[in-house]
Order: sequence, then C-alpha cells, then structure tokens
Amino acid sequence: MIDLAKIRKKLKKHLDRDRYEHTKGVMYTAGCLAMAHGASTEKAMLAGLLHDCAKCLPNEEKLKLCRKHRIAVSDVELDNPGLLHAKAGMALAEDKYHIHNKEILHAIKVHTTGEPGMSTLDKIIYIADYIEPGRDQAPRLEEIRRLAFQDLDRCMAEILFDALNYLNGRKGTIDPTTKKTWDYYEHFRKEQP
Repeated sequence: MIDLAKIRKKLKKHLDRDRYEHTKGVMYTAGCLAMAHGASTEKAMLAGLLHDCAKCLPNEEKLKLCRKHRIAVSDVELDNPGLLHAKAGMALAEDKYHIHNKEILHAIKVHTTGEPGMSTLDKIIYIADYIEPGRDQAPRLEEIRRLAFQDLDRCMAEILFDALNYLNGRKGTIDPTTKKTWDYYEHFRKEQP
C-alpha cells in the first residue's frame, strides 16, 4: 500500500503553492473518475498526485532527466522544454518517489499530449488534469466535466477538439503526438445539437 500522505509531504516541498493545489485537485478528481469507471483509485490518485512532479524543475533539469532515462525528446519539446514535464515527471516519479508501477508511470508520461490507444488510467489522468476543480478557463468545462463521468473516450475527443482549436489560434508548433491523439479519438466526438 502506497502512503499518499508521505508522498504529498515530500512533493509539497518541490512545487509552488498553486501547482501543489492543482496537484491535489487532480489527485482527488482522478480518484473520483476511477471510482466512476471501475479503475484502481489507488493508482489513479497516485498518478494524479505525481503527474506534475517535474513541473517546477528548470528546463535543463527536465532535459537531463530525459537523457538519463533515454527518453526520446522531439524537436517540438526541445523548442518548448516546458512540454517535457510529463516525460521528466515519469522519470522523477521513479527516481525520487520510488514508483515502479508501469501503468502509473505511463499515465504520468502521457498526461500532456495523450497518445493513441490510451489505457483507462491514462485517460483518467489526462482528463482529471483538465477538469479538476481549480480549473476555470477552458471552454465548455461544465459539459466536459459531466461527460468525464459518462464516457472517457468521448470526453478525450472533446478536450482534444478544444485544445487543438486553442493551440491553432496561438503562434508556435503543436506537438505531433497531440495531433496523432486527436486523429485517434476524433471519431468518438459527436456533433452537438
């Protein structure tokens, strides 16, 4: 049995206040989604707690962690090293927090870009990160929150649709993995009446 309180105490020292509050929101939201979808609440809460464990590290430290663990880094990630917090977080969760469960580590790794064919735990962490109670800027948030407890695949499609619309309106490059994830989940999206 994992001691969430002990990990929370350790993690709190390495995140700023806002990031720590967001992390708690993701942890509890992931636990609720796991209950709703018949997944392990323990795994969901642990992955939610550690999903942003590398977020406050300097970019060079994120790159160093990825190199140490032989994690592939794309050109887009090199240009925008902030995107590396998910991959670096997977490595940090293993090194610093002694998490060795492959499902949990993978959910941390893909919580930012997603990937085609995600597991239930992967989707829970991706969605919890988007809908946790402290989030209030995303369009259609109330609808997406409701959908998260009904249909994870359709919820993924709706979040990706909104995320790509947002990213297309900004300058910069969209991570190709996010686009591939959208291509995979797009057919779950149903046009709204």
